[in-house]
Amino acid sequence: MSLGSQIAWDDTVLPFQLDRSDIRGRVARLDGVLDQVLAQHNYPPVIEALVAEAALLTALIGQTIKLRWKLSLQIRGDGPARLIATDYYGPTDDGQPARIRAYASYDADRLVDTGRPFEQIGGGFFAILIDQGRGMVPYQGITPIAGGSLAACAETYFVQSEQLPTRFELTFGRSQKPGEQEHWRAGGVMLQHMPEASPLMATDGASGEAGLLQANDVLFGEEEENWNRANLLLDTVEEIELVGPKVHPTDLLVRLFHEERPRVFDAQPITFGCTCSEDRVRQSLSIYSAKDIGHMTTDDGLVTADCQFCGAHYELDPKTLGFEAEETPGDDAE
Repeated sequence: MSLGSQIAWDDTVLPFQLDRSDIRGRVARLDGVLDQVLAQHNYPPVIEALVAEAALLTALIGQTIKLRWKLSLQIRGDGPARLIATDYYGPTDDGQPARIRAYASYDADRLVDTGRPFEQIGGGFFAILIDQGRGMVPYQGITPIAGGSLAACAETYFVQSEQLPTRFELTFGRSQKPGEQEHWRAGGVMLQHMPEASPLMATDGASGEAGLLQANDVLFGEEEENWNRANLLLDTVEEIELVGPKVHPTDLLVRLFHEERPRVFDAQPITFGCTCSEDRVRQSLSIYSAKDIGHMTTDDGLVTADCQFCGAHYELDPKTLGFEAEETPGDDAE
């Protein structure tokens, strides 16, 4: 196998369907994208792990949104890891890559760097937000933090909020080949029961943690058998198969699900991308008065802003900001 064929699937999401089971899914591989996401900050290892898991989940979930839509994950907790935020931007046109970015906010003094990453979140909530563009009301769904991992939180979200039984199998971490520098790799598989297969809204009998729904609370009969069978097959996956790079996603699907008649669709490439800009910063400050802008001005006579996602730094003339701006950007007036 050539090097080119080894890396062809890096930073992609491959959608598929199991025709026998009425289950859809995705296989994701993140390599350079994850390195770029994490290179923007100097996170402690436990925070890096949370951001890596959230970014991988975002890639798997985001692949279903339409062109130019935005999907965001937000994990807010009362523990040392206060916020994990990710954004997935659907391609601007067919054939173009999707873009992903992520960042974390944490209390370094409270962080237990030798503990389990998920335990650093504490209590809180897991949210998915979908922005369909200008003129549309954003959609938001929220579920409590539960289950022992961000993947488990996402599974709970889908069955609780969408009545869609969902399973994630993820692996992520630093890896190194002979002669190469250590870098991040991540890979995962997502399974999800087709929407029409779950027409009944479960109202009681929830068997999950804190009274939350689980997949088998909303599946019955043949649908439950199909779901359990597919999950048993996914249980046999090995970490090296998830992250690659030598095992192609198509080969992985055949190995795992050949009896379920897997059918693949076009792969979606993913790249790191941030939407911050000076214009966006100016727009966000346009609601403030000259007095408010004055409070934001530094001793050097500038208003500064930093992007939490990519680290971009902006320095702006306060006279050009707010709804009482005295000048427009680019004016040569003294």
